[in-house]
Amino acid sequence: MLTVSDLYIYPVKSLGGFSLREARLTDRGFTYDRRWMLTDENNRFLSQREVPAMALLQVSLGEEHLRITNKKTGDLIMIPFAPLTTTSIMVSVWNDNCIGQRVSDEADAWFSRQLERSCRLVYMPDSTQRTVDAAYAHNKEVTSFSDGYPLLIIGQASLDDLNSRLASPLPMNRFRPNIVFTGGTPFQEDNMKQFSIGDVQFFGVKPCARCVITTIDQESGVKAKEPLKTLSTYRAKDQKIYFGQNLLFNGSGTIRVGDMITLP
Repeated sequence: MLTVSDLYIYPVKSLGGFSLREARLTDRGFTYDRRWMLTDENNRFLSQREVPAMALLQVSLGEEHLRITNKKTGDLIMIPFAPLTTTSIMVSVWNDNCIGQRVSDEADAWFSRQLERSCRLVYMPDSTQRTVDAAYAHNKEVTSFSDGYPLLIIGQASLDDLNSRLASPLPMNRFRPNIVFTGGTPFQEDNMKQFSIGDVQFFGVKPCARCVITTIDQESGVKAKEPLKTLSTYRAKDQKIYFGQNLLFNGSGTIRVGDMITLP
């Protein structure tokens, strides 16, 4: 029996995420997940790949705002859910270009101070329709500012298998999933091409290739060699290292911790 054990969202791309007891699906993934993003002066997305200190900026949800705290200094900013400007700019996420809405001068200045580099905070309005790779799409699905797909699933057994091979075990937050499940076998998600949770149908469409973000301690921002060094010994294919499965879905509703995952 497969059971949803954890749910996560990451409202600002590449900043600290957090767990939820339940998460509502929108047209582009869980509510609030990666609807905000930091960009550089060329309007290109920023991530922990280039700026590991982004791991130190922890997001939480208030009733009408995001609360973002620097875990090292305690500095805090509140970001209203609705942007304070009407300025729209073209931003880039990998090879995609789409419209983002600038949030505020105050937000830009705060993040620039925290990360010691010029950056802007943008929001993805509902009018922006960023489609997933057509080679994997089922019905012209859209996603937020995620790397490419609206959801990522990982089995707890997969992390347990990895940790059994490491000198020091790592937490799931290194891999930034949206859905974690218990039960089953290590890497069972690799072959979960279709399943349901409640009335929602999910489709595993592409294994997730992992990058150096997995080597960054999310509490300290310090980079090391694991887990990529170990994963490369048994999870490499075509010069990429895979851990987790990208998902598309059909339907709407709320997913809760404790829900059963039903396979065909």
